[in-house]
Amino acid sequence: MTSPSTPASARRVPKHLRVLHVDAARHWRGGERQLLLLAAGLRERGAEPLVAARPGTPLLQRLKAEGIATAAFAMRSDIDLLAVRRLRRLIATWRPDLVHAHDRRGHALALAALVGRRGAVPLMVTCRLVARPRGLIRFGPRVARFIAISAAVRDALIGGGIAADRITVAYPGVSAARPESPRDWRRECGWAPGTLLAGVVGPLTNDHASARLATLMACIPRDIAERMALVILGGHASGHGGIGGVRAFRAGFVHDVPHALAGLDLLLHPGGAEGLGTAVIEAMALGVPTVAVAAGGLGEIIEDGRNGLLFAPDDDPSFAAGVSRLVADEPRRLALGAAGPERARSFGPDRMVESVLTAYRDLVERSKV
Repeated sequence: MTSPSTPASARRVPKHLRVLHVDAARHWRGGERQLLLLAAGLRERGAEPLVAARPGTPLLQRLKAEGIATAAFAMRSDIDLLAVRRLRRLIATWRPDLVHAHDRRGHALALAALVGRRGAVPLMVTCRLVARPRGLIRFGPRVARFIAISAAVRDALIGGGIAADRITVAYPGVSAARPESPRDWRRECGWAPGTLLAGVVGPLTNDHASARLATLMACIPRDIAERMALVILGGHASGHGGIGGVRAFRAGFVHDVPHALAGLDLLLHPGGAEGLGTAVIEAMALGVPTVAVAAGGLGEIIEDGRNGLLFAPDDDPSFAAGVSRLVADEPRRLALGAAGPERARSFGPDRMVESVLTAYRDLVERSKV
């Protein structure tokens, strides 16, 4: 993943290519950041993206700010019949060349909206989790192509019985633009200037996994724990507290992720269910090193000992020891961070857009046969 990007002007697509995107997420997460980049990249190349999303969501607001066409309507459940009817009407009137669902609910609603429709409109679904597919209808032949965000996700799909030729791997893209200023977590949380800030991302940020995170933090020596504080990015925003003897602030879901990450000294990803982990790539781009478990797609991002540290899943003592070393050893921490931007450049938005566009072209051509 080190080849340079080709200028967008050299990769135009026919202007008639219309893609209806469906995303039912409430929050601004990695998938929504990727959809915004994809829609902007498609428009730049001459395609026509239209995004169906919930009203009032951060995704819809950002799409409108970018001047990208949107359709806003509630998507209350996987079987929301009103949402299905609105999608069917939108497909009938706007006549997209294909439909691309970006989350689980959007996947279910798009499938229902296409049932019994005359004329084959290909359906593409993005999969972001390392999990075997379940559901003969949801993962059946009506889905023409799956976009896997990593090799780990692709392998899980294949392990669940989906043919390899129905899967395209398209790694997420991360913009190289740096925020004007980092978020000042120390001032915001009232911590001393010398406090080392470690952000926590991934599955363990939710409230149900707090005990697991507390167990891991309890492995960190007391003198190291007193020098650091955790910023929990994701899950429920509940403010100040303590986790396993380490000061913590639960910030919840943040909308400006680069701004939040730029204010950290270290990023921790102790859970391995991620399909890839775009926050890790964004941290790398900003020179913030990561300590993570070698599970899911994280091993496809981090080069152990070069731009971050990887440890076996469930090996809490080793993970805690790695965190402790980087808290205590500033030169080592800075060296790992300095190697991050080069690796992050391998995950540019252009590459992601081109991978998805290649799959679009293939599907449209096949649908004409």
